[in-house]
Amino acid sequence: MTSDSLSKMKSALVMRSKLIHAVRSFFIDRGFVEVETPVRIPVPALELHIDAEPSGNCYLRTSPELHMKRLLSAGYERIFQIGSCFRRGERGRLHNPEFTMLEWYRLNADYDDILLDTKALVSFLAEKILNGTSLVYNGNKIELMPIWDCISVEEAFLLYAGWNPVMHFDTDRFNIDLIEKVEPKLSHDHPVVLKDYPAEVAALARRKTVRPEVAERWELYIGGMELVNAFSELTDPIEQRKRFEECSEERRKAGRETYQLDEEFLRSLEHGIPAAGGAALGIDRLVMLMAGAEEIDKVRLFCQ
Repeated sequence: MTSDSLSKMKSALVMRSKLIHAVRSFFIDRGFVEVETPVRIPVPALELHIDAEPSGNCYLRTSPELHMKRLLSAGYERIFQIGSCFRRGERGRLHNPEFTMLEWYRLNADYDDILLDTKALVSFLAEKILNGTSLVYNGNKIELMPIWDCISVEEAFLLYAGWNPVMHFDTDRFNIDLIEKVEPKLSHDHPVVLKDYPAEVAALARRKTVRPEVAERWELYIGGMELVNAFSELTDPIEQRKRFEECSEERRKAGRETYQLDEEFLRSLEHGIPAAGGAALGIDRLVMLMAGAEEIDKVRLFCQ
C-alpha cells in the first residue's frame, strides 16, 4: 500500500469513527436504546438470495433483525444496534462477507415514519461529518437535502424496463432488470427512494391493506448506491410462517441450502407486536459516500 493509500485509509477510518459516534448520538438523543444481540445464532432469517455463513453447528447472523423484533415483542419501544453481519459469497466493490450494519426499529410506526427518521439521520450525519448537506461521489455533486425523489417499483419498472413486476412477477427477470435497467436510471444528483415492492421480494414486510400484492418496503439510493432497506414490519405470525415456508421451498428448488424456521421468533409474534417499522443501513457504504471511496476495501480494515 502506497503512502497516499495509507493516508486516505487513515482519513476514512477517522471519518468512520466520527460517523459511528454521531449515529449513536442521533438515536440516543431521540430516546432509542442501544442493544446488542447474538452474532452466532442457531438459525438465520430465511431470505431467498442471502446465504448464511456456518459457524460450527450454528450460523453467523446475516442481520440482527429477528432478535431485535423479539425485543419489540418484549416491550422495547425504540431500539438500535450497530454491529457486524455476515453473508456467504458476497464479495465485490460494494460487498464484503463481513460488513457493518445499523438497524433500528420502533413501535407504533410504519415505513413512512422510518423514512422521516432516515431523512433526519442523513441530514444530521452530513452536517456533523461534512459540515454541510452536499458531497461529491464518482465525480457527481450530490445534494442530500431537501429533495428526495420517491418512485414506486411499478412506476420505475414500467418506465425503465417496460413491464410491471407487481402484476407479473418473475424472480430472475426482476433481479436482472433492477440491476441492469432500473438502478442505473435513478438520479445521482440527490437521494432516491424506490418504494412499494412486490410482496414476493419483501418476506418480512407488511402487505398493503388495499393492495396485498404490494409490500410496504422501500430502499434508499444515494449516488446510485443502495444504502437503506426499510419495512412496515410484518407482525402476523401465521402470515410470517407461511412466507418462511414458501421461501424455504424456493431455496430448495433453486438448489440453495435451506434453514429451519426460527421458532423463537415466530413465538414472539404470537405473543403480539403492535404496528412497527424498521430499517437497515450499511455503515460501510455510508462511509464510502462521505469519504468519496469507490470500494468497500478503502473504508474498512482487513477485508477478506
